[in-house]
Amino acid sequence: MHRPFQTFVLAFACLSFLALSSKADVPVEVDTALVVAVDISDSVNNDRYQLQMEGIARALEDPEVIRAIMSGPRGGIGFAMVEWADISELTIPWRVIRTSEEALETAAIVRRLMQRAGEYTCVSRMLSFVRERVVSGLPLSATRVVLDVSGDGIDNCRDPADTLRERDALVRSGVQINGLPIIVAGENDTVGASAYRAPGFGLGPLNIGPGTQQTTLDAWYTDHLIGGPAGFVIRANGFEDFGRAFRLKFVTEISEASDTNPRCPICALTAGFGKAALAQ
Repeated sequence: MHRPFQTFVLAFACLSFLALSSKADVPVEVDTALVVAVDISDSVNNDRYQLQMEGIARALEDPEVIRAIMSGPRGGIGFAMVEWADISELTIPWRVIRTSEEALETAAIVRRLMQRAGEYTCVSRMLSFVRERVVSGLPLSATRVVLDVSGDGIDNCRDPADTLRERDALVRSGVQINGLPIIVAGENDTVGASAYRAPGFGLGPLNIGPGTQQTTLDAWYTDHLIGGPAGFVIRANGFEDFGRAFRLKFVTEISEASDTNPRCPICALTAGFGKAALAQ
């Protein structure tokens, strides 16, 4: 896909969202505002990228998923996608899904995305990007805000303490963080001091495992990434298993919504946002 067509896809996504908020004083209300964050680091080749995109698209097309989306008290969700590695980019801006047609439109947009180049697995940078650029000005009224992070490695750009600080800052803002570690047997099932790292990072050992300085990727996600009272991890057993794991996680995330969430200050702050907020 050439860059002009990529721009058209993003413009179409924005126009679809704007069409749902025709009255300036009427907020766009959803049950869950879901940010899907997809790892595009160097270990994710084109085949692995396509497996992730296809898994997300098929989940959006799944009748059970669509029923879950429509069955909440507000009858819909907000959906955005971030692709991340060294840098993060909002590749699908916020859009609302309330009908099967809107779910299918979103699936089609996911399939048309082109893979971006990335090298390192900069988890903390991604968390900071989501907090500052994606959810801080959330242009809809959501009962819950959820960040769904998938990836095949630990943070190899910053120290573990930095990752924890960024996670905690995002959780304090009212975001639940769920993890989908992609475990490739013999490749990343054990991670730690010998992990691939960005230049200048990791001159000292990674103290993430007693004695060995090693841990499993799903344990690292549990200890360093997931956050919030209901945060959870679902592992994928290889990229081929991503679709199954993502669908299960997606249904769980959008089925947890309730009418009130006192732990979500972002939700309270955006309760009156409508078309005026989208124009900022």
